[in-house]
Amino acid sequence: MDLGGDFCLVCGAEPPLFRDRMCEKCTRDRVTLVKVPKNVPWTRCARCGIVDFKGKWSNVEPEDLWHELIQRNVQFHPEIEDLELGIIPQEVDGRHTLIHLDIEGVIDDLLYNEKHTMRARMSNGVCLTCTRRAGNYFEATVQLRSSARRLSEQEFQTLRKTLDQVMADMPEDPMFFITSEGPVTGGYDVVLGSKALARAWGRSLIAAHGGIVTTTTSVVGRKDGLDVTRLTLLYRKPGYNLGDVIRWRGSLWRPASWTGEGVILEKIERRERTGASWRDLENSNVVSRKKDFIKIDAISEDSSAAEFLDPNTWKMVAVRLPFEHEAGRDLLLARIDDEWICLPRLGMDGE
Repeated sequence: MDLGGDFCLVCGAEPPLFRDRMCEKCTRDRVTLVKVPKNVPWTRCARCGIVDFKGKWSNVEPEDLWHELIQRNVQFHPEIEDLELGIIPQEVDGRHTLIHLDIEGVIDDLLYNEKHTMRARMSNGVCLTCTRRAGNYFEATVQLRSSARRLSEQEFQTLRKTLDQVMADMPEDPMFFITSEGPVTGGYDVVLGSKALARAWGRSLIAAHGGIVTTTTSVVGRKDGLDVTRLTLLYRKPGYNLGDVIRWRGSLWRPASWTGEGVILEKIERRERTGASWRDLENSNVVSRKKDFIKIDAISEDSSAAEFLDPNTWKMVAVRLPFEHEAGRDLLLARIDDEWICLPRLGMDGE
């Protein structure tokens, strides 16, 4: 060995030398790609099964959980380049999973390959949502009512289904849960864990079914110097649905679409459209519901009237045709005040 040249400071080997003037063997003996703990913990809610993931409770795929545990617990060499990581999970039992790691990377132009195994140990916990559910926690009550009549069970279920869609469309939030629900005198109440969820549902109800939302807030205590409040949201569904026939101001109309303040009406007698507020329509009444309309073929018709066979009496009956009737088209009929009326079509009526 030439004592005047470069040599490994550990074993005296000749170049090539790498970090800290060590040969390849001594460098590899002292450098590791990663430091892997033997055991790493993670927590699952014992009630609903969601996982404490990145600081919040979420539904997590196992693959994402293993990656998060590696990122959180495995220490990678700060100078590693061209990193490649292979992960093979091996479930041991319901609480333990072995995570086999195959790691490849470059440090100081030397290629390293290491294999490690760590054990992921699951512990049971209780998420915030389940904790509050168990304590009957709630922030809001949504009351479903009608403005002019008692809603049917089917109507309650239709309104209630919109909540499921709202919850599916909104970002995950541990407070988006239903504390309780059920029929009450005059309507149906849903108690929710979040005021934001209640308000979002109110907006959805108005967009889909019209009506009016009234909110009231009550103070139930103080926490950290701030008022703790609860929200009561009263939703009143109109006594009519889109497409029904209502009598208003002495004429027959059909609600065609909802607006933020009321409804757009189409007149039956002639082509006329107008907007009306909920207050305007307080004295209106439903004279025929869309679900009770019938479609029937005319036996004969001219430009202003048609004859058809009455399905109740099997007698020929004549009706005046609406202004926009197309020759040969079937008739859309409503029974109003013991007589048949042929209705002009709205888009919702189909062909």
